[in-house]
Amino acid sequence: MSSFPGSPRLVKGGIVMVDPDSGAVQKIIVLQYNPDTLTRTLKIKGATEGGDRSEALRLTGPPVETIKLDAEIDATDQLEFPDQNTNTVQYGVAPQLSALETLVYPPSATLQNNFNLSQLGTLEIMPMQAPMSLFVWSASRIVPVRLTEFSITEEAFDPSLNPLRAKVSLGMQVLNIDDLNFDDRGGSLYMAYQRQKESLAQLYQFGTQAALGIRGLP
Repeated sequence: MSSFPGSPRLVKGGIVMVDPDSGAVQKIIVLQYNPDTLTRTLKIKGATEGGDRSEALRLTGPPVETIKLDAEIDATDQLEFPDQNTNTVQYGVAPQLSALETLVYPPSATLQNNFNLSQLGTLEIMPMQAPMSLFVWSASRIVPVRLTEFSITEEAFDPSLNPLRAKVSLGMQVLNIDDLNFDDRGGSLYMAYQRQKESLAQLYQFGTQAALGIRGLP
């Protein structure tokens, strides 16, 4: 079905995988449908309770921000045109689900290589470095994240038990300069994200004392 003429282009959210050193884009996962809601929680980093009273108003770093969303994946639209979507006909939405799931799996080739090294007597095997995940929610919100929660509810199946519809719940922690090197690619992306917040805050028209029903502070 064609969109209404002159309607604005729909921008979708998604996750971009980049090389943590070069910043080269490796994979882009676009959410099929934008979630109806997106929950963000900020845990403030301030002076601890019982500390020096002179530190009460100090912030020790950026807040720990977490993002949660529920994404829907549905094969219905693709199945209307089976000749153009042979993978969907054969596997349902399993390819899309697998693309998301592999974000939290180390590559099988790396697992095999580490096993081979252990069999050769290697004493220390470095933990596997994953690509950097960037959560993209419009051009003004591109932020490095770590996936912390992941659950899938499959809701419909074809005769071969391939999933045809699913809901994916994602939880992400924003990686800030306390988690990343300030001067590396991830640190630069986070600082751009925070500066964008500050720019948007300047557009807000702050209130007056009269609006609060007061003439001044006691």
